[in-house]
Amino acid sequence: MPASASRSRGGRSRRLVNDINVVPYIDVMLVLLVIFMVTAPLVPPGAIELPRAGRSTAKTDKYIEVQVFADGTMRLRTGNTGDPSEKRIARADLEGTVRELLSLHGEETAVVIAGDRAVRYERVIEVLGDLQRMNIGRVALLVKPGN
Repeated sequence: MPASASRSRGGRSRRLVNDINVVPYIDVMLVLLVIFMVTAPLVPPGAIELPRAGRSTAKTDKYIEVQVFADGTMRLRTGNTGDPSEKRIARADLEGTVRELLSLHGEETAVVIAGDRAVRYERVIEVLGDLQRMNIGRVALLVKPGN
């Protein structure tokens, strides 16, 4: 009697297995995990180096400068407008004074924020938020040029 392809010696039939043996893959992944866990503390953390502002040769436009000091006081002055006056203001008066200066020098005038080095960054962001609520189109931060 000829042997059938699906029959084995004992008369039992052999079935094809449709499963993949994943044990070797799990072993490889665990070895890789251990390697990364060992080497991760050895990698030095990246240091952030902030860029410096360079000098520009372009002529600056008219601007209104909002100076924020560490003690919470603010001062407004205009640049490149021919008006060298400065006004000490409170934060509550910022909107009215800026609107007045924008109407004098044109709505296209940029507003820049100059924060003192010792001022908390939160105060600068509050002034930035106030100017944003006033829907001023051109707002920037003023920096000291690097050497």
